[in-house]
Amino acid sequence: MKIKSWISAFRLRTLPLSLSGIILGSFIAREHGYWDPSIFFFALLTTLFFQVLSNLANDLGDSQKGTDNEQRIGPMRAVQSGVISQKEMKKAVIVFSLLSLFSASYLIKLSSLGMNKEMISIYGILAILSILAAITYTVGKRAYGYNGFGDVFVFIFFGLVSVLGSYTLYTKHLDWEVVFPAITIGMLSTAVLNLNNMRDRINDANAGKITVVVKLGKEKAKKYHLFLVIIAIVSLIFSVSHFGFLQYVFLLPVVLLAAHLKKVLTTQDEKDFDPELKKVALTTFGISIIYLIISII
Repeated sequence: MKIKSWISAFRLRTLPLSLSGIILGSFIAREHGYWDPSIFFFALLTTLFFQVLSNLANDLGDSQKGTDNEQRIGPMRAVQSGVISQKEMKKAVIVFSLLSLFSASYLIKLSSLGMNKEMISIYGILAILSILAAITYTVGKRAYGYNGFGDVFVFIFFGLVSVLGSYTLYTKHLDWEVVFPAITIGMLSTAVLNLNNMRDRINDANAGKITVVVKLGKEKAKKYHLFLVIIAIVSLIFSVSHFGFLQYVFLLPVVLLAAHLKKVLTTQDEKDFDPELKKVALTTFGISIIYLIISII
């Protein structure tokens, strides 16, 4: 029973989305002539640790603040269920913080050959900031997820840091053309969070969790969601135009996202937003996998 609760607390369905930026950034680097399988493996491993840490910390923070209650629409959290205590969850957060730090440190060491000291320092700072961001989204008196800054942090860490950061691990320099795919992943990741917040809007407002959706209201949040996905699609078009005829393979995720937008814009019941999270997360992951396949053909 407890093992199942821990696995549930890891929230495995969130992992493909977190890996999307790493895969995309890595295979753009490979396409440009830079590759190292060890860097790729530890980049994926570090990201998995970061994501699990974030999921555990969110479980802890939301339980501490009373946001996880019987009115919440999403899946029941581990601490909320009573199977795992807050004390046990705190220990798990510490364990995954250390695992994240060790894995990130080894990744930086692997990638350090050819890097200048300034870049190594930047990666060290990013690793620490990533751990802090994962924890303080919901944990602490100044949790930024409770003050409307979750969207900004998701865009930065899931998009810019993930794609641009992984790319420069291989190349040791930044190409500005990689900004477009970073925007695509960042916007779609923010869209997933927005769906989560649209689903939980009423309960979040009652619990004092002031998300962007709570500030905007349901209808304006839908328009905001439309903006996020359209910008992601436009950036994707710029990102894959160099593939020539093969770029049209990316019409599949574009069509899926268009169908998703139609569903979101016509949805009235908050619980109906929940299935859309999985659709956008898997579509985002699919974009990275399609890019991977085309880049190695």
